[in-house]
Amino acid sequence: MKVEIKRTKRVIVYGVDERSLDNIFWCAATYGVNRLFWADGYLLCLEVYEESFKREIDEGFFPISQVCYAKLPKYQRIIEIEKGTQIPVVDVSDMQIFNSLVKEIKKNEETAK
Repeated sequence: MKVEIKRTKRVIVYGVDERSLDNIFWCAATYGVNRLFWADGYLLCLEVYEESFKREIDEGFFPISQVCYAKLPKYQRIIEIEKGTQIPVVDVSDMQIFNSLVKEIKKNEETAK
């Protein structure tokens, strides 16, 4: 049996916005997001359509429609929004794709100053 590992080489993000934690939490809860991601002190909410996976296979890049982020220095497994509404947060700090994304966000923040 032959196994081939083909890593994602190119990600295109069409929108990136820093938002308040409250706005990210509320947006995620009302939009039906089932989890948020945390890496290197950043909380991330990604809008990725099913079509993105097909484009990665067919065209060689992975499109992300929107990334909203907020600084969250300490990782929390569960975020409670209000009155029992909770959203899990996945620690993805050991995943290359998320580390690369946070690195680009930080770079973008520096150039925006």
